[in-house]
Amino acid sequence: MFKNILYIFFVFTLIACKKDDNQDKPIDGAADFISAVDISALPEIELTNPIFYNLAGAEEEFLSILKNNGVNTIRLKLWVDPQNEHAGFQEVKTFSQRLKNLGFKVWLTLHYSDTWADPGQQLTPNQWKGIAFSSLVDSVNKYTERVMEQMKPDYIQIGNEINSGFLHPQGNLSTNSQQFKTLMSSAIQAVRKVSSKTKIIIHFAGLTNSSWFYNQVTDLDYDIIGLSYYPIWHGKDLANLKNTLQSLSQTHQKDILIAETAYPFTLDWNDWTNNIVGLNDQLILPKYPATPQGQKEFLADIKKIVLDEVEKGIGFCYWGAELIAWKGNQANDASPWENQALFDFSNRALPVIEVFNTD
Repeated sequence: MFKNILYIFFVFTLIACKKDDNQDKPIDGAADFISAVDISALPEIELTNPIFYNLAGAEEEFLSILKNNGVNTIRLKLWVDPQNEHAGFQEVKTFSQRLKNLGFKVWLTLHYSDTWADPGQQLTPNQWKGIAFSSLVDSVNKYTERVMEQMKPDYIQIGNEINSGFLHPQGNLSTNSQQFKTLMSSAIQAVRKVSSKTKIIIHFAGLTNSSWFYNQVTDLDYDIIGLSYYPIWHGKDLANLKNTLQSLSQTHQKDILIAETAYPFTLDWNDWTNNIVGLNDQLILPKYPATPQGQKEFLADIKKIVLDEVEKGIGFCYWGAELIAWKGNQANDASPWENQALFDFSNRALPVIEVFNTD
C-alpha cells in the first residue's frame, strides 16, 4: 500500500514538473523578437552634450530611454577607414562594448567601404583599391576576422544594401557575379571561424528584384534575410511588403527581418539641412499622416506584420533613431532625418518608442 502511494506521488510529481516545463516555454516569438534601432551617429552627437527627455518629459540618458522602452538590439554601421573617427573601427569597438555592458545585443553592419554603401554606390576602401582580386579576397577575410575577434557581435551584416554587390568594381554582382560570391564567402568564412553563435545577415534594399537577388545568394552560408523598407523608395503597399517577406522566407527557409525602416512625425524642419522626406506625396495617406500618432501607427503595423503575419519574421530595426538636429537649428550640414527620429524637436521621446516593447 505504502509503495503504491509512493508510486502515485512519483507519477504525479513527474506530470507536474512536465507541466511546469511547458509553462516556461514562450508561447510565441515575442520573447526573442529583435526590437532594434540604428543609432550609428550617437557617439558624434554626444560630443555636443544634448539633453534627452523620456515620454513623461523627465530628463533621462538616451540609451536608458531606449532600454526602458523595449529596445533590445542596437545596429551600428562600420566603415573601413573613414575621413574622421566616426563609424571607424575604434569608435565602433568602444561603443559596441558600452552597449553590451548595458545589456543590448549588437548588430554590426559592415559596409566594406570608407563611406556610405548602398544601392547607389559600393566603393572599395582606398587601401584596397587596385589590388589583385586574390589580395582583395584575403583582405576581406582578415578584416572581417579582426572585427569578429575584437567586437564579437550578436548579428553581422556582410555588406549594406548590396543590391548591386559590393566592393565595386571587382565585387559587382551584375558584371562579376562569381567574384561577388567569392568575396561574400570569404567574409562569411571569417565569421564562422570565430563564432558559431553570431548570426549572419544578407541585406537587400526594397522589395522589387528581391526574389532575383536572394536566388543569386542561395548557396551562401547565411542565417537571416534583411530588407530595407521605406515608403518613399519602396512603395506604399504594406500587403506587398508582407507577401514579399513571407515568400522570401519560405522559399529560402530563412528567418527574415526589416533591417531598416523609418517614418516622419512631421514634415517640418529643425535645421537648414535638406530633409529626405518632406512632402505629403511621400507618405502613406490617409492612414499614416506625418504626425506623432501616424509615425507610431506605421511602425506598429510594420511590427505586427513581422511578428504576427510572417511565419519566420524575427524583428525590425528603426533607422536614424538618434538623428536629431544636433548641430543647432542653423546648421546646413547636420541631420536630413530629424523629422523621422524617435525624439521630437525638443529631444523628447515620441509615442512611437512604445512600439519597441514586446512584453
